[in-house]
Amino acid sequence: MKVSRDAPLNPTVNDIARVAQVSLATVDRVLNERPGVRKVTVEKVNRAIADLGYVRDTAAANLARGRVYRFLFILPATNNEFVALIERQITDLSGGLKRERTQVACTRVPAFDPMALAEAINALDPTQVDGVAIFGPETPSVRDSISRLRAHGVSVVSLVSDIPSSERNAYVGIDNIAAGRTAAQLMGRFLGPVSGKVLVVTGSMLARDHLERRLGFDDVMARDFPKLTVLASLEGRDDPDLIERLLPQALAGTKDIVGIYSSAAGNAGLIRHFDQHQEAPSPIIVAHELTPLSRAALGDGLFDAVISQDSGHLVRSAIRIMRAHSDSAPINLAQERIRIDIYMKENMPPDPDGALGG
Repeated sequence: MKVSRDAPLNPTVNDIARVAQVSLATVDRVLNERPGVRKVTVEKVNRAIADLGYVRDTAAANLARGRVYRFLFILPATNNEFVALIERQITDLSGGLKRERTQVACTRVPAFDPMALAEAINALDPTQVDGVAIFGPETPSVRDSISRLRAHGVSVVSLVSDIPSSERNAYVGIDNIAAGRTAAQLMGRFLGPVSGKVLVVTGSMLARDHLERRLGFDDVMARDFPKLTVLASLEGRDDPDLIERLLPQALAGTKDIVGIYSSAAGNAGLIRHFDQHQEAPSPIIVAHELTPLSRAALGDGLFDAVISQDSGHLVRSAIRIMRAHSDSAPINLAQERIRIDIYMKENMPPDPDGALGG
């Protein structure tokens, strides 16, 4: 098949039909992968597409077909502000996305409960959803549930905590090992020549994001700050009340705690403890996620630094990636990379919501 030197700069389906010597209806069936077209004809049409350099306007095609994208976010049912921020971003974006023929919904499942998460995924009707963003643990049952969705053509994104052993299409979130390493550098440099012990408050070591942060933290602390001893993780399951109950015993049972790394999202319990128990001297505290509570703790001098990720960028990136996979379209990886933000009292954004970015 030869294409004339006078081939159009912006080829259309009419040009494809002319070059392939088939009808417009046949071109449409091939472009939309509908049955009823002979293999040899499909090859002719695809060859014409390649020779012409035709690039399909997916948005226009979907508009013509009246397609509506349906995306679901599955979030942990936990009492922490960061998850609440993500859910609020989903709600705030859903209205504007309707103009883009995109429906976005959110559901909650029990936190750190892989069976409940797998059951929630399995309960989905693959014909009623185009993409699912999952914030949850990585276990065989969850991986199997993701495989079922992918087998039905549903795009899947892991959110905040990766599930790399699954067939998910992409991960949206910060590099959690790098975040833990960053926390260790901050902790060690804030403490300077001081020696002592550092307590790590986490959600669950079964959660990949929490485990990766701990691994990164331990690596840098052992390498660069040997005078500091990192204690076993205090697992609070992102439950502020549980963390508030566990902290007094953890702090009283170990002398010389000079630092606390709050690697998860139970900051409310940590803050309540120190509101009631003024330690002298107070430990250096490095926490995660800039929320109203952690902002206040930074402003009051209780927290020394907060490592964060933009909740709005997380949600928008997940939606863009799910939509791109639904359309078999390319992804701008640079745009979807979630950066690690470091906040201290001096550089907090003036607006509680911060700059949305992304």
